[in-house]
Amino acid sequence: MDTGAAGAGLAAGDLSPTTIISRWRFAVSQQYQHLLDKTTPHVLYRWIACLFVAFVYFIRVYFVQGFYIVSYGLGIYILNLLIGFLSPQVDPQIQEISDGPTLPTRGSDEFRPFVRRLPEFKFWYSITKAFCIAFVMTFFSAFDVPVFWPILLFYWVVLFSLTMRRQIAHMVKYRYVPFTFGKQRYDGKKSSPESESVLKD
Repeated sequence: MDTGAAGAGLAAGDLSPTTIISRWRFAVSQQYQHLLDKTTPHVLYRWIACLFVAFVYFIRVYFVQGFYIVSYGLGIYILNLLIGFLSPQVDPQIQEISDGPTLPTRGSDEFRPFVRRLPEFKFWYSITKAFCIAFVMTFFSAFDVPVFWPILLFYWVVLFSLTMRRQIAHMVKYRYVPFTFGKQRYDGKKSSPESESVLKD
């Protein structure tokens, strides 16, 4: 029994520092992934936390009066994520060319749920992570490039308007809505009085 314990002690002593660090990183990443998995069903609380992180970032930028180029890059990244969130996983325009199945255009067509190119959880996670990275960047003066922020804001608003206009035109052309409002319910047929009397007999 002592020999086994001594052998285990030697094995632990023989581990190199890189092996120890890699094992520690694996354990931390596993714990982090477990915490992320636990937050998956709590959509409202996740988005409230994201809004809180965004609020903290905006307060930091307001009081520092700088890092506008970081905010502009963050805005462009969020716009890119939003396009992925609003777009279908398979572009109907490409399906049209390849003669594959298309989205239903009439009520009689088969119902196919909308599958996003960027799922909601990844959308939330990417935005939250981006705000955290941008917040950390505000503590390094190297990222505080002097710019005239109203021009950046104007350019971002124009870019957002043009991108959303194109996305809405795409939605209208291929008749899809990237949002679902509640769970679809299927009501059963009400039984007729004759069938009820047969069941009672």
